[in-house]
Amino acid sequence: MQITVKPKRTKYIEPGIHLQQTAFWGRLKKQQGRQALAFDIIPENLENKDPLETNISHKLAQRERARASRDLLVVIRPLGPDARMAYVPFGPELLPDQERRGRWLELLSEKIRSHLPDNCIFIRYDLPWESPWAVDKSRYTDDDIWLGKPRTGVREMRMNFDTKRWNLRKAPTDLLPTDTIILDLNTDQNGILKRMKPKTRYNIRLSTRRGVRVREARIRDLPAWYAIYSETAERHGMMLNDLDYFKAALEVKASDSGSPASIHLLLAEIDEKPVAGIMLAIAGSRATYLYGASSQEKSNCMPSYAVQWKAICKAKAAGCRDYDLFGISPGPDPYHPMYGLYRFKTGFGGQMIHRQGCWDYPYDESRYYLYRAQEMAGPAFIA
Repeated sequence: MQITVKPKRTKYIEPGIHLQQTAFWGRLKKQQGRQALAFDIIPENLENKDPLETNISHKLAQRERARASRDLLVVIRPLGPDARMAYVPFGPELLPDQERRGRWLELLSEKIRSHLPDNCIFIRYDLPWESPWAVDKSRYTDDDIWLGKPRTGVREMRMNFDTKRWNLRKAPTDLLPTDTIILDLNTDQNGILKRMKPKTRYNIRLSTRRGVRVREARIRDLPAWYAIYSETAERHGMMLNDLDYFKAALEVKASDSGSPASIHLLLAEIDEKPVAGIMLAIAGSRATYLYGASSQEKSNCMPSYAVQWKAICKAKAAGCRDYDLFGISPGPDPYHPMYGLYRFKTGFGGQMIHRQGCWDYPYDESRYYLYRAQEMAGPAFIA
């Protein structure tokens, strides 16, 4: 197994599956003060077997494999006065079969090392591919409920199988959602509605009867959305991004690049007063629900269902093939902090997937474990 890595301008990143591996995302990170690097990964003598031997539909697996890019976006983040980390959000998209992923990541980490800052102490991959444990039938109950991943030591043993250095470590924190729902948009609106649970379809229609109207907002509407977002974050104990973070996302343009994308702010209103809203990303053939907010006021009018349905329709009209609902609990556990999102999002139908999450490859072992201890003791950084 051999890999060649060639640096390239982020502007020329080819389109793939994920927003976080686009030229647009690279520009957004640069706008936010971070260094973004791009590479072309050229596998040699490596058969790219189906990396999605998973419990998601074969149709979705085929689409994802066909659209995977061999380009790689890496974001450099400072950890202190003389330390950096390299972060790969939802990448690499191109991966070999399940039993050789560790060796592939080890080779990639060593090849890319010389192109990273000298004080980069580790590289973190936020792997987009579904966990191999999601296809293990012993990990499911008789009711087909996934029991989740095994303990970290077991996962690290499997990931490092056939590696030379046994150096891949499961990160303490998963930064991007590991569990999600993907909706197939390759049908008409009636077909999408039929796949939903009856209660979800009812709530979408109820929102219209109760006067909810959804419109695409502009940057000047951002403070109104942010007020609802702040209320939502406080209510659920979520980490709060500042207003400038969202303003940059709406302002960045990449239409002149190889992989453009766009962020849309949708507001649900009753009597012209915003009561819910989402940030929707459209990149190539996939749309992603990035952020949501809802006020407790008028919640009985179901504005969250109205704005989500509007986003799905907008994504389909833009030519998207699928829609990532972006984050749920791994199963129907009422004690999980994301159980409410599980109940809400599974109502829209779609396929549930369980991604592998974040994996680290240390370059400086001692400094890496010092950072790791600090990360375990405090909140994670924003991806």
